[in-house]
Amino acid sequence: MHAASPETIVSLFAQRVEADGDKPAIHFRQEGEITTRTWNEVAAKVRRTAAALAKLGVKPGDRVVQASENRYAWIVTDLAVHLARGIHVAVHATLTGPQIAWQIADSGAKLVIVSGPDQAKKLAAATSHLPKGVEYVSFDPCTEVEIGGQEIRSLWQLAEECSEDEGKELEKAALAETKPEDLVTILYTSGTTGEPKGVMLSHRNLTSNCQAVMKAFTVEPGEVRLNWLPLSHIFARTTDYYLWIAAGGELALCASREEIISDCQALKPHYLNGVPYFFDKVMRTLQEKGVADAPGALQATFGGRMKMCCAGGAALPDHVNQYYLDHGIQLVQGYGLTESSPVISTGTMEDHRVGTVGKPIDGVEVKISDEGEVLTRGPHVMVGYWNMPEDTAETIKDGWLHTGDLGAMEDGFLKITGRKKELIVTAGGKNIAPTYIEGLLTADGLIAQAVVIGDDRNYLTALIVPEPEALKAEIIKRQIPVLTAEQAVAHPDVYALYEQRINERLADVSNSEHVRKFTLLSRGLTPETGELTFKLSLKRDVIMKNFAKEIEAMYS
Repeated sequence: MHAASPETIVSLFAQRVEADGDKPAIHFRQEGEITTRTWNEVAAKVRRTAAALAKLGVKPGDRVVQASENRYAWIVTDLAVHLARGIHVAVHATLTGPQIAWQIADSGAKLVIVSGPDQAKKLAAATSHLPKGVEYVSFDPCTEVEIGGQEIRSLWQLAEECSEDEGKELEKAALAETKPEDLVTILYTSGTTGEPKGVMLSHRNLTSNCQAVMKAFTVEPGEVRLNWLPLSHIFARTTDYYLWIAAGGELALCASREEIISDCQALKPHYLNGVPYFFDKVMRTLQEKGVADAPGALQATFGGRMKMCCAGGAALPDHVNQYYLDHGIQLVQGYGLTESSPVISTGTMEDHRVGTVGKPIDGVEVKISDEGEVLTRGPHVMVGYWNMPEDTAETIKDGWLHTGDLGAMEDGFLKITGRKKELIVTAGGKNIAPTYIEGLLTADGLIAQAVVIGDDRNYLTALIVPEPEALKAEIIKRQIPVLTAEQAVAHPDVYALYEQRINERLADVSNSEHVRKFTLLSRGLTPETGELTFKLSLKRDVIMKNFAKEIEAMYS
């Protein structure tokens, strides 16, 4: 038997396979049909894939880049890289060819795995940015595409040519020789400013974090966790995927965010993690249908067995949190960052408070600095930034990770009040946390997104994205003569309606926190336009650039 609390992902996985071998482990769609694999079947596929990686020349410490959407193959490959004792570099599938090429070059990768032709074509078009001497393989056939004149081989075909016994030899060596301090992954943070930084996370970082989260949430045998957040992001990787291996139960993979609700209906999950925008959207959809307060409507939307949902990645508006609690679904908020593996604190079934991000998890220390910044120390704190010793030294001081977030402790609960580097300092010297005001504004049913501006200015302004369906209903009700989104945001009656709503939402804030002027936008802010990160945080520098004309007009 393995140690009671494994300190490597390899031993964590081996222990789960040994304990639950013939039990269902994972559900995913294959050609539209839901397919299930047991732990033993997953392990067999992982071992053969690890043998294929070794034949491709992957040695301990080599970086292996994977550019893929969420799928069963993503998980198999990640575990296979660990058995081969490589370092997995998970690339966000939404990045452009040059962005992926930059991460391949920066990480010094030896092998690149793409999901299929779409990712391969992006890299083929960015050949001039790619380093030499890298090999490319894929999950889906890529016979029509070459990258830098190089054929892309099928990883599955190579794995089929290997025996499970070859993989078992690699597994045996990995169990014996992988150390807790060895790197598991390099994850490039999308960041709200500057070029990406490669966050280095070790086996100890990730196993300690998922085991501490496991103590906060009890998973019963046979319970289903639905994953839809990108596995290339640490939130899903630790709290959906590695937690599934640590705690057992079953993992269901949702192929796209458009299919979340239909997958909930089909698979009836007990747990679901998401970003606040998703939980808000579900609530607003039920409100638009007029069934938001119908008994059982919320639970039925999620398939009828939902025990708990957890929000992370951005601030969860209090009114959304309260709506879920009032309608029988425990929605808790967690907090963390890539650099902390990621979970620092979380609400739990037994212990939660609306407006906070819960209490620090087991083994994690938190303190608030004299400047109000949240600092954390423990086994979850990253090894450092890849090839960036100065940035590492600036972020980790005396073992304390400086999160860049402002916060306060209330009866053991952590409350996040804003971003240190996102603080607006007005021309009058007032320090204002824009996220707080934006949260108040987006609590209004007519406001989908809000960006507050005011750095070095005499007063605050805002860019407001209307909630389209809610605004449409108001336009019909008030018989405002408009036909397009552009006409709607320019109409004085619509402006007056938003002025009234904004003043109501900000009735209780200080004078300096009032939004004096605002502009209604005819389109939303999206990751595709570069205005949001993939986890839907505002990229303020890009927004300021894209809407410079509108912003200047509010101050002229």
